[in-house]
Amino acid sequence: GHVTGVQTCALPICSFARLPAPLLVLAAILSFQFGTALAAELIALVGPVATVAIRLDISALILLAIARPALRGRRAADWRAVLLLGLTIAAMNLAHFQAIARLPLGVVTTTEFLGPLGLAALASRRPRDLLAVALALAGVVLVSGLLESGPDGLEPVGFAFALATGLFWALYILSSRSAGRRWRELDGLATAMLVAAALVTPLALADGGGGWSRLAGPELLVAGASVALLSSVIPYSLELLALRRIATGVFGVLMSLEPAIAAVAGFVILEIGRAHV
Repeated sequence: GHVTGVQTCALPICSFARLPAPLLVLAAILSFQFGTALAAELIALVGPVATVAIRLDISALILLAIARPALRGRRAADWRAVLLLGLTIAAMNLAHFQAIARLPLGVVTTTEFLGPLGLAALASRRPRDLLAVALALAGVVLVSGLLESGPDGLEPVGFAFALATGLFWALYILSSRSAGRRWRELDGLATAMLVAAALVTPLALADGGGGWSRLAGPELLVAGASVALLSSVIPYSLELLALRRIATGVFGVLMSLEPAIAAVAGFVILEIGRAHV
């Protein structure tokens, strides 16, 4: 049936739901950025489309096994919410990984942040909120390195993908909030992830299949599972739990921490990689 408000949740990850919502968002950002930094290595091996497919396929399997969503007795509005979330996740991931395959991670994150920041601005009703949004934007630009590098040499296609990701990110926030209120626990997210995987996997197979053939060794399989957990399962679950308790505008402002965390995650992954060379 129709579910609204804060839900009880017996799944292990839902034990974090007792934490303040801003901490859930921070944990989601940390997980997502480390997952994205790992994914950059995977993209070099299998390509961006195959990386997205691997990420979504493994994420869907994990979430379906954990949540075991109840699909009977759902209303048409419930299905619309979860289908929109699945479509948004697929589009957001495809655009994001196409962008990071072409542009520096800091520039990508800064550009993409225009989505949640714009959503926060639209949701604002008070001058104090608009000031917070403006300060968040200034902080994002400063930590991204965009002022030092400038727009010269940035690939237009990559920049377009980053802008598209920002738009899909804003839609994801709205659709995740809607699905989280209509479906219990993580049922909506698990079902939406299956929808996203079903949309992207045929695209990866039609992309030539070359990337899939290189995902053969156990190390690459572990890398794919790590990317799925860190950049999809954990952050999307925590964000869904947070969005049940905070406004979308507040969520958008909290996302201003993402570029700084992205820089740290990229540095840590790079240093780990150098240590193993």
